Amino acid sequence: MPLPLRRRLSLLALLALALFLSGCAAPPRVIENSLGMKFVRVPAGEFLMGSNESPEALASDYPAYERKRFVELADEAPVHKVRISRPFYLGQHEVTVGQFRQFLAASGYTPESIADGTGGYGYNPAYDPAKSQRGDAFEGRDPKYSWRQPGFAQDDTHPVLNVTWNDAVAMSRWLSQKEGKTYRLPTEAEWEYACRAGSTTRYPGGNAPSALLQSANTFDADAAKNWPAWQPYALPGRDGYAFTAPVGSFEPNAFALYDMLGNAWEWTADWHDENYYAKAPLNDPPGPADGSVRVRRGGSWHTWALYARCSYRNWNSPQTRYTLVGMRLLREADAAGN
Repeated sequence: MPLPLRRRLSLLALLALALFLSGCAAPPRVIENSLGMKFVRVPAGEFLMGSNESPEALASDYPAYERKRFVELADEAPVHKVRISRPFYLGQHEVTVGQFRQFLAASGYTPESIADGTGGYGYNPAYDPAKSQRGDAFEGRDPKYSWRQPGFAQDDTHPVLNVTWNDAVAMSRWLSQKEGKTYRLPTEAEWEYACRAGSTTRYPGGNAPSALLQSANTFDADAAKNWPAWQPYALPGRDGYAFTAPVGSFEPNAFALYDMLGNAWEWTADWHDENYYAKAPLNDPPGPADGSVRVRRGGSWHTWALYARCSYRNWNSPQTRYTLVGMRLLREADAAGN
């Protein structure tokens, strides 16, 4: 009798991780910093960044989506080779509510959503997005919403939300000063390299959107019950979470990184330029020199499968705070790779 889909995906993910580890001299190195944040050593290497899938190819696997959504993905092309010349340490998990709370208490920093008095965004079951000028799915900005309160229950093990790009940079700088190490946001290239972890498919677990059910907290039947109008875009399965999940609740990729897709969007260091891929350098692309919006990657608990692919690029102003957006930090390795 064939194994259930979830079990088959689980076995495939474990096999991929085993194959990766079997080719290494040792399991991935994990270090822990002063806030209890774990970082995984990501080795140097090369990969093909981006996607050049045609609208026709995408339409076959995402039949509920309007064609215009596939045409809007042009900034993922051209596919191009990228060489990550130095190893680095990437957060094994997204920054949690508890870790962000520790940072604020120790540093005295005030998040932008509180400092500017405008608040963030949050889930309100009585809110009608059709009445919003922007058509937002969530209510805000409103001072009642912030990293402390996204409109649904979270504890210290969940990914922090409603943090701006500037908040993420502030936490990185504080950690760098405190520990004498260089913390920062990953570049887009570093992020996608770490997300793919040697894979060349849409998701680390394969091309089928159903691969997300085992490895990522995205928009499925559990989340769709709160947005019935968007049911056609929901994955036909349940991951057990209508909102965020505790970090590490799903299977890791082959680099032993959790939640690279789903749970919370993650800020990167880069400005967004839809034409950058055509002129990006081979070695360690730093991203455009300037711009107006910063790139965020990976999708969230509310993200449709098309937008939770490894290659998908989204962006917001550095001051944006939203109930889907969090962060993952990078710690640079020293000259010896440690």
